[in-house]
Amino acid sequence: MPERELYFELEGIRLKGEVYLPETGPPPYPTACLCHGLPRGRAAVPGDGGYPALAAGLAESGFMSVVFNFRGAGASEGNFDMLGWTRDLEAVINSVSNMDEVKRDSVALVGFSAGAAVAIYVAARDPRIASVVSCACPTVSRIGTDLHLAQRMIVEFRETGIIKDADFPPSLDEWMAGFNHVYSPEWVSKLSPRPILFIHGTEDDVVPVDSSRELFDRAKQPKDIVIVQGAGHQLRLSQQAMDAAMDWLKARSSVGD
Repeated sequence: MPERELYFELEGIRLKGEVYLPETGPPPYPTACLCHGLPRGRAAVPGDGGYPALAAGLAESGFMSVVFNFRGAGASEGNFDMLGWTRDLEAVINSVSNMDEVKRDSVALVGFSAGAAVAIYVAARDPRIASVVSCACPTVSRIGTDLHLAQRMIVEFRETGIIKDADFPPSLDEWMAGFNHVYSPEWVSKLSPRPILFIHGTEDDVVPVDSSRELFDRAKQPKDIVIVQGAGHQLRLSQQAMDAAMDWLKARSSVGD
């Protein structure tokens, strides 16, 4: 699979990503940017190829796909910050939109959990995004409203490595407010006329399935929702969920044209 490493620089932070290109058909290609969720140090699932495997699958289906690490995660520098993640995604879109291989009217965002909230927030403010797939997106953040929980989570985030600096965040109140701002369900109503697909599992023990139902109700047409019976929070591991996302993206892109 043709692959290219990407590096993005913003605010003194270096972010790392990868591009997967289709092996058939000439460019430009419809493009999907994958937005991962919040790393929590979970044990690896046997046979799980991670987001790169999902990106490779999209490329095999005719999409140029982009996978990257938000600040604090993976090989990217910086400290985890929700508003910072929105700026990271904006920087990725700016870079991707200038690539010759990209069909500029067919750029989709595919977000998971916190990454889905970021995708909706950014797409609501950026008309270059043609469509959004939202997987297990939350509508509220306990971190943004519970001071004691926020303090405990910062300790956990230091242990998992997504907060690296001892003096971060400089303002706990502002850091918490970022969650509330990005997670607000108001953003989804600003996507129309661009389509959005909501996917959620009935056995999600992290984000209740009613979160996606609420977002679906708030969104304007065109919109679709898929509730996957038996699926948990990590929808990337659900073949049924990812098949639904792929079929939906294909129907709204120019793959094969």
